[in-house]
Amino acid sequence: MNPARFDRLDALRGAAIVWMALFHFCFDLNHFGLVRPWQNFHADPFWTVQRTCIVTLFLFCAGLGQAAALHAGQAWGRFWKRWLQIFDCAVLVSAASALMFPKSWISFGVLHGIIVMLVLVRLMAPLGRGLWFVGLVALLLPLFIAHPFFDSRLSNWVGLVTKKPITEDFVPVLPWLGVMCWGLASGRWLLTHKPAALSGRLPGPLKPLALLGRWSLSFYMVHQPVLIGLILAYVHWIA
Repeated sequence: MNPARFDRLDALRGAAIVWMALFHFCFDLNHFGLVRPWQNFHADPFWTVQRTCIVTLFLFCAGLGQAAALHAGQAWGRFWKRWLQIFDCAVLVSAASALMFPKSWISFGVLHGIIVMLVLVRLMAPLGRGLWFVGLVALLLPLFIAHPFFDSRLSNWVGLVTKKPITEDFVPVLPWLGVMCWGLASGRWLLTHKPAALSGRLPGPLKPLALLGRWSLSFYMVHQPVLIGLILAYVHWIA
């Protein structure tokens, strides 16, 4: 095992990406009418709870990843290089979604949220244990504060909306910043007290998940075009 790698963290991220791909595959099958009638993905608890869990796992892993990066002494230059990659991918997601869903395109989805929240948690890292409190405030604030000002596409990224926008993906800073803050705080505690929880050896069957987790952004960007392409090929040639 390479000691510079956090294999268990990579595997956890890999598990999140597999779960997300399965969720999107079901969404695509429903969207193209291959499994209708099916539950409403935007309202049925079976799907909405899964989405919440998937996003939570993704952002928690992002927080853990920042803890690992800081533990390894990652400089701001390397941070910004990775950040720009995510930024570029977020722009591509918005453009692609505008072509496929012109009325509900993604203006602030999970990648958009990550590019904002990564900077915030990086700046807040010196708070140490204070991250637990910041995370709690971020999680609770939208429950008590909401205003129509935040309902437009220009401002709904904050998260203090009075109604959920019509969009295929929406991951605002609040409350989701709280999850990433807690991921960072948890990662720092683990690296201090139980480092093997993130970097320990993996059972053989889980090693592919770790490899996938190291390429999570690339997988995220290609999985939907591949899935949709396969479904369209099936519809055209077989169905």
